[in-house]
Amino acid sequence: MPRTIRVFEHEQLKIHPNERGEKLEEHELRKLYEFNDQHENKHFTGIRDGVKFTSYVGVIQIAGLTLEILPKADKHIYDAEDYKAASTRWRNVLLQMLAITRHIPVETVSEASLAKRHHSILDLYFELFLDEVQKLLHRGLIKKYRSTSGNLQVLKGRLDFNRNVQQNLIHRERFYTEYQVYDQDHLLNQILLRSLVILDRITTSPFIKDRLARTLIDFPEVKDLHVQRHHFDRITENRKTVPYREALKIARMIILNYSPDVKGGNEDMLAIIFDMNVLWQEYILLQLKKSVPEGVTVYKGSKPFWEAQPIEPDIVIETSEGFHILDTKWKVLDQAKPSAADLKQMFAYNLYWNCKDSVLLYPKTEFSPPNTSGLYHQGMAESHRCTLVFTSVLDESGYLSKNCAEELVNHLKLKSMH
Repeated sequence: MPRTIRVFEHEQLKIHPNERGEKLEEHELRKLYEFNDQHENKHFTGIRDGVKFTSYVGVIQIAGLTLEILPKADKHIYDAEDYKAASTRWRNVLLQMLAITRHIPVETVSEASLAKRHHSILDLYFELFLDEVQKLLHRGLIKKYRSTSGNLQVLKGRLDFNRNVQQNLIHRERFYTEYQVYDQDHLLNQILLRSLVILDRITTSPFIKDRLARTLIDFPEVKDLHVQRHHFDRITENRKTVPYREALKIARMIILNYSPDVKGGNEDMLAIIFDMNVLWQEYILLQLKKSVPEGVTVYKGSKPFWEAQPIEPDIVIETSEGFHILDTKWKVLDQAKPSAADLKQMFAYNLYWNCKDSVLLYPKTEFSPPNTSGLYHQGMAESHRCTLVFTSVLDESGYLSKNCAEELVNHLKLKSMH
């Protein structure tokens, strides 16, 4: 029977029931271990009889289990009822952040869409994919020329002399030729079909199963290609392929994150996972670009550091008066004590960009200290510092805050260059 478990990052899940009665089956735990081994053990940590999640969030589906791993920028310990409300709130925050950073279409996180309460985040991606494929079918899948060969009763294309001699020594009325065909059997449509086939194997939603069956009936006959990463690298976008853009983006996520059960069982796995550190950085970068005054530029920084290794702060803010360097940290800091490694990192950024005040940006909780600034004692002719800034993730309504960048702009006292 299909079931969904929601956990927060850094929580544990074992084969023994937790306080909410949720647990992994032994075969599911084995599949998670296999998945983690294939990805350098970065998505979670293996513990006795279970796993401990890290800062990676998203959704994993193993046969009938859908496991949602959600972000959480507070230190509350919720009881069963509060946990359900909190997980819904942080699930919506994750969806909103994915939309703003363009990992899903923005319209999917409207209030009406959030109210639909999709069975899982994975189902949301599946529905988006089916929407895009059905749009393409409605307007007509594009056709391309491809080379093929065959034994025909008419001479068409170029005669393959050697094959013709081998196969038609007796049947003189036939011709083995190589010729061009203009049809829908090409890489773009083969990728879409492969995604639909994976969807059929992995989804447990009756609604999606029904939509999928109708979509496959309408889909033309194309080769079921074993699509790999290099196939996506071969795609070149042009005017005719622009309508495929969103469908191919989701197809890439589905195909490259799919782990079939090679032992022939029914434990196929699909995982769509995001590093919250990267997602938080992307979100702040985009919000800052919309919030800074005219003439101030915001971008991802990079300079040569040692040999071929660059030094790359998360965000560089360039003004007429100089630079501000910003590094985002997705972790709860309940006292003004950043790690020594983070402070050394910001020290190097100050030197390389001649920055007088770099910023470590953390999510704000009710336990966060006030913004705190500290001086470095050496390194530059003038004094330079690193400031800890705490910005709100949630607004008063419990939605993703849209004012976090404005708080930062006010702190840095950024002014228009015009």
